[in-house]
Amino acid sequence: MKKRQIKFSLVYRDMWQSSGKYVPRIDQLKKIAPVIIDMGCFARVETNGGAFEQVNLLYGENPNTAVREWTQPFNDVGIQTHMLERALNGIRMFPVPADVRRLMYKVKKAQGTDISRSFCGLNDHRNLELSVKYAKEAGMISQAALSITHSAIHTVDYYAELADRVIEYGADEICLKDMAGIGRPASLGELVSRIKKKHPHIAIQYHGHSGPGFSVASMLEVARAGADYIDVAMEPLSWGMIHPDVITIQAMLKDAGFDVPEINMKAYMEARALTQSFMDDFLGYFIDPKNMLLSSLMVGSGLPGGMMGSLMADLKGVHDGINYSLKANGKDQISQDELLIKLFDEVAYVWPKLGYPPLVTPFSQYVKNVALLNLVQLSKGEERYSIIDENTWNMILGKAGKLPGPLAPELIALAKKQNREFYTGVPQDACPDELDKFRKEMLDNGWDTGPDDEELFEFAMHETQYRDYKSGLAKKRFEEEIAKKRMPAPTTSTTPKTSVAVKEDQAPNRNNYTKGAVENQVAILAYLLHSLNKEASDKSYLDPKHDVWNAIGYWRNLMSLQINFQGADHEIEINKSQDDNYQFIFDDVEHDCQLIYMNQNEVDFKIGNNTYFASFTKADDEMIKVSINGGDFLIRRNDLLDTEHTAAVEDAAVNEENVIVSPIPGRVFKILVKPGDVVKKDDVVIVIDAMKMENNISIKRDGKIAKVLVLLDDMVDAGAVLVEIE
Repeated sequence: MKKRQIKFSLVYRDMWQSSGKYVPRIDQLKKIAPVIIDMGCFARVETNGGAFEQVNLLYGENPNTAVREWTQPFNDVGIQTHMLERALNGIRMFPVPADVRRLMYKVKKAQGTDISRSFCGLNDHRNLELSVKYAKEAGMISQAALSITHSAIHTVDYYAELADRVIEYGADEICLKDMAGIGRPASLGELVSRIKKKHPHIAIQYHGHSGPGFSVASMLEVARAGADYIDVAMEPLSWGMIHPDVITIQAMLKDAGFDVPEINMKAYMEARALTQSFMDDFLGYFIDPKNMLLSSLMVGSGLPGGMMGSLMADLKGVHDGINYSLKANGKDQISQDELLIKLFDEVAYVWPKLGYPPLVTPFSQYVKNVALLNLVQLSKGEERYSIIDENTWNMILGKAGKLPGPLAPELIALAKKQNREFYTGVPQDACPDELDKFRKEMLDNGWDTGPDDEELFEFAMHETQYRDYKSGLAKKRFEEEIAKKRMPAPTTSTTPKTSVAVKEDQAPNRNNYTKGAVENQVAILAYLLHSLNKEASDKSYLDPKHDVWNAIGYWRNLMSLQINFQGADHEIEINKSQDDNYQFIFDDVEHDCQLIYMNQNEVDFKIGNNTYFASFTKADDEMIKVSINGGDFLIRRNDLLDTEHTAAVEDAAVNEENVIVSPIPGRVFKILVKPGDVVKKDDVVIVIDAMKMENNISIKRDGKIAKVLVLLDDMVDAGAVLVEIE
């Protein structure tokens, strides 16, 4: 009997998204494309969609050029290319007008993308209807994806009925998008069998992440049940939170009696080496090693492998802040691993209360962010759901589609308390067309709308990122970020040092320190080291470590501030390279130094081969007296509040009732108040762009705005003071 054929698709885009923050540049993709072709085992390659276009804009490069040149080699040899898109949300994280969605398929087909894999994160068939229609209009193969998860609601019957609906709309293929890899193998096999029995002409493709460990068994089950295509990865970006490797799956299916293509192992090893070289170049800086590990802990949370890169960055961003709040409230601090388990537990707690949205982009981000912000707020003694971003509210209210399950009563009550209205209509109807608006602005600016209106599409789909790309800001940010990552680690000092927040540790032996009079810049460096770190350690609303440079999903490699030194103002640029090593630039000279030890009014530090000790006392006119080797220097930072100058050398308490602080690191996206404004409790005053969401920061009492301490696009740390209240 003739063996049944199984074909493979290399999900090269998702391999990177599941690993870290970025994808390869177009020059790198063009280099590896011929080698992937030479492997001889792939009928399809996932080239774009998802976060691919957005990441290219973050590079400061044109995503249209990237897609066109990346897909061309595969088009030339008949390997089908496919993209991932999110139905109502297109290739972004929030709803897209119908005219922009329609243009997307036209543009991507013209750029060389053959297949549109369309999924609705809520499995609302109404959101998929236009995806099928528009893809087929553009001449693409319409592959409708079922967002697989595991719950009492998400049964084989549930998914089989969804498949029936999208096939009625005209879908050419079905994808089982097992984004978290938590679909149970036997159930997935039964689902494929049901679909094939009723719709034998429909091709089925299985996409399963390897994180929880089910995916290899799932691939065998769906193959036996009739699946036609299997998504696979390859080293060095296979397994872990990513996908099983093509070598393993090919060998398994071959042994099971299927006709599978042979792998050119010479080309495999060449592609493996090229991918590793891309990681060594810069992409590896953004890959958390934990994403390369499988974990059965994922079975309970159901979070997808594709978001683990951003999740680990988010955890790092809030970990210190949570610990500081716990300590301030007399509770035990927790490790990052303990926080990860707490997050998984909180996800499991809030998921059913949010109506069981399948944990796939963007709804996995919404659920994860609700859970993470709940942990932040609970650590401060505040209530769950006290911070929910607008996109998550839109999901809760039905504006993104119908939730699979019922909402918890407390969320319904919270919506009513905030005068929010539930929406029961077709989600697309709530998004008016916008292309004419963006076309007019491009014409007014003298911007070319591009072949097939591809530039117009990018502007309308990714407005903020496109503006940053056009202005050159995106390129500048990316180059600064890479420059920081590539800075060599300074030589580690053998001198004992302690955390700035632990005052009981013993000061180092200072007998061998450099003696004699010091120059002005030594005093300035001492003051900067002390004030930057003390600013964090003395305030209940700031992290113990002032880690602005490693905030969630953002970069702030270079920070500027102004000091007044003995009556004259000086601009200082600060670059923190690693741990307690800093680089300061002033008067056009770079100064490298290392923080060794610090307590309330002292700092020990090293400049080159010289080690110094400095002490600090309060002086008149908000100045700080820096004393080193018998010399005194008067300095102050012009950016600090008056109370902060005192706090730099004394235990000055700041009343958190009179300030609004950021609970998370991120970018100031909107400022909704100005000094003198009268505000009421729960009014939103600042919007922080973080964790791929816009997070509303509200006031906790009635009051009057005294000062707004941030500017638009400022990068702020968790706990940074945003606003002062009278």
